Amino acid sequence: MRLLARTESDTEALGARLARSRPMGGELAVLFLAGQLGAGKTTLARGLLQSLGAAGAVRSPTYTLVELYALAGVTAVHADLYRLRAPHELEDLGLRDWAQPGYLWLIEWPERGTGYLPAPDLEVSFNVQPEAHHIEVRPASALGTAWLGRLGGG
Repeated sequence: MRLLARTESDTEALGARLARSRPMGGELAVLFLAGQLGAGKTTLARGLLQSLGAAGAVRSPTYTLVELYALAGVTAVHADLYRLRAPHELEDLGLRDWAQPGYLWLIEWPERGTGYLPAPDLEVSFNVQPEAHHIEVRPASALGTAWLGRLGGG
């Protein structure tokens, strides 16, 4: 699925659509959010998390690295790996404790955690262009295929 996001609201709306269409089986779901700085990764995460009921501001966890959101029916793990120097640094974050049913992971800069992250279900790629941000959502598992199908793009 490919789309253009001309505004921040467009990107947040895609996040909300992803929240509404996520499979409700309770299994671990992992989204990789990839793209350059300022491409809209956190904006999409904000739309998704707020649609799931997150109250208050949703900001990039660039300095805290991980933020947890206890939401109705799911616990969301929002991680920003931009500041990691090496993938093994993920061991100190305790992410493995949250790799279980009932969790939804939103991982910004997943390439910095190669070998230490679970496989993604959906890969969301952002590419900044002068006229709009190009966003591509690709399934990477059976769960991701079902999710994208519910979203209307698969």
